[in-house]
Amino acid sequence: MKVFLVEDDSEIREMETYALTGAGYSVMAFGEPVAFFKAISMQKPDLIILDIMLPNEDGLSILSKIRKNPATKSIPVIFVTARTTELDKVKGLDSGADDYLVKPFGIMEFLSRVKALLRRTAIQSVEENVVLGPVEIDVLKHTATIDGHVCDLTYKEFELLRVLVSNPGIVFSRQQLMDKIWGIDFLMETRTVDMHIKTLRQKLKKHGSIIKTVRNVGYKAEELYE
Repeated sequence: MKVFLVEDDSEIREMETYALTGAGYSVMAFGEPVAFFKAISMQKPDLIILDIMLPNEDGLSILSKIRKNPATKSIPVIFVTARTTELDKVKGLDSGADDYLVKPFGIMEFLSRVKALLRRTAIQSVEENVVLGPVEIDVLKHTATIDGHVCDLTYKEFELLRVLVSNPGIVFSRQQLMDKIWGIDFLMETRTVDMHIKTLRQKLKKHGSIIKTVRNVGYKAEELYE
């Protein structure tokens, strides 16, 4: 599997490259965004490891471009950063990152995060399109359509809808949704899930009620019957 690594600190970049190569991954490492964007325009990696604080352009801006490009929007991304506050983590994950690793970190944890994310991605990639009533999820294209019209969702909103629609009638607790979408070891208030559900329902408009609240438990998706 090919990994693209974007890190301006040469020592950290060399350490991560050495660890990934030793674990059997093919690695292309970049010290700045320009070379990265040139490379990704020619070949698509299986994973991107992205530092947030980079020269000329920060990782959040780079990730935004990755997610807006149909050719790269589904590539899993791990943010690596020295920013440690909960707000920084929420901002990074809500911007479309799949995981968030805080410096300094150990090589074993680093490789474990990489392997876990690639496993999750492999499982998702074999899923076919999912349809529930007027909602259709295209997993490979990472798009959701409502009555045939593309719905403009953020990365996390899409993942939330995908999990619920792929398991109709199954009730997920807020903690389960956090574990699946934000990461099993990411600590934050479960109200974050509620806020994303509220926004998702608004974007689904008249079909927002396809997402049901199960009082004192969590949420489920259920087909509407007129």
